[in-house]
Amino acid sequence: MTPEEFRLRGHTVIDWIADYQERVETLPVLSRSKPGELRAALPEEPPETGEDFEAVMRDLDELILPGITHWQSPNFFAYFPANASGPSILGELLSAGLGVQGMLWATSPACTELETHVLDWLVGMLGLPEKFRSDGEGGGVIQDTASSAALCALLAARERATDFLSDEKGCDGRLVAYASTQTHSSVEKAVRIAGLGSSNLRLIEVDDNYSMRPDLLAKQIRQDREAGLVPCFVCATVGTTSSLAVDPVPEIGRICRDEGIWLHVDAAMAGTAALCPELRQINDGVELADSYCFNPHKWMFTNFDCDCFYVADRAALIRTLTVLPEYLRNRPTESGAVIDYRDWHIPLGRRFRALKLWMVIRHYGVEGLRHHVRAHVALARELAGWITGSEDFELAIEPLLNLVCFRHRGGDDLNMRLMEELNDGGKIYLTHTKLGGRITLRFSIGQTNTERRHVEDAWRLITETADGLAGD
Repeated sequence: MTPEEFRLRGHTVIDWIADYQERVETLPVLSRSKPGELRAALPEEPPETGEDFEAVMRDLDELILPGITHWQSPNFFAYFPANASGPSILGELLSAGLGVQGMLWATSPACTELETHVLDWLVGMLGLPEKFRSDGEGGGVIQDTASSAALCALLAARERATDFLSDEKGCDGRLVAYASTQTHSSVEKAVRIAGLGSSNLRLIEVDDNYSMRPDLLAKQIRQDREAGLVPCFVCATVGTTSSLAVDPVPEIGRICRDEGIWLHVDAAMAGTAALCPELRQINDGVELADSYCFNPHKWMFTNFDCDCFYVADRAALIRTLTVLPEYLRNRPTESGAVIDYRDWHIPLGRRFRALKLWMVIRHYGVEGLRHHVRAHVALARELAGWITGSEDFELAIEPLLNLVCFRHRGGDDLNMRLMEELNDGGKIYLTHTKLGGRITLRFSIGQTNTERRHVEDAWRLITETADGLAGD
């Protein structure tokens, strides 16, 4: 494809994306595709010769689009936001166009230095502890997801607890990690990958607000030490997946400090809320953390993937993950004057993710980002008010930010039938969880273009559908 043809086809693709953004609200939010349907429509063998671009775009409309669940629809209220935006998409396009492989500072200095600078910006934007800035002993790096951030934090915790011997000799079965029963499943996956073993992950019970109980954490740590085990890692969550519960980080942090245990704080979705000073209570206790992460790709208008991972002591992380073969040696690295982000995460190769994050921040500005976060939180609180005023529905927990957990008083079966009916209808998309052993519907507000009318229409549809089911 010549530059001239690329220019022509590029205009076609940009126009297609812009048209998609304009019409996505009219499309069924949850894909109606059946298992195997797309594969059955595709040719058995790849084309021997290149095809016309028009044919590819036609198949995009006719074959691919029906198999898409529209995360960018303003009527997407499932799971969590994965909101994109115009500047983010353009930043991703520029990153692809540059084709940077940013494994070393030397392989593209701007890729590294922009990332370092933007992550330092975010420390101030979110009111995070200064120890996470790169001009001290800590620093930040863009990971793909919070799952990778948790794994890297656990690996560094493992090495610190064993004086870096487990990197050399492997785990001996004595290391123990801790999380709450509400913690994301990525922590269990991390303990498996890191060689601790899932039987050495202690899941601590939660209180009535679904937050980890520090007293039970302290008790479990004491029991494990008495049994000759080595507690090395605690994950505290700021905004759990099921209910957006916040663990008591100050109390957990003091326990970890006194016990010499690595504390990782996972604020994957909720962390963006700290852009707003009035919501920064979610950062209480983070000054005690060894590592912290949040996902701009969830609620900060930056398309997937983009997780910001911070450490208070980058030396421990780098020593854990660095491997330096001869073919990667170079003068800037050996000078010690640069950051090589290949030493901060699992992969060697890395994309220029900072470009899209930089463009989002510059397009919206801090106040613009705050405006949208505040609007989403206000909508969630208004919806909670409607639910509280209903005779048929109840809140499962008071909403902290932009997630509303509620249920119909008619019981689990009715709630599941209600959700399935709503999702099959295509106008909105909800997901569920279990809280207190009961089916609970989750209404997550955070898509870039969601407005009050979308939430109001969704609530009307929910109540009308529930009335129809209750009358069956």
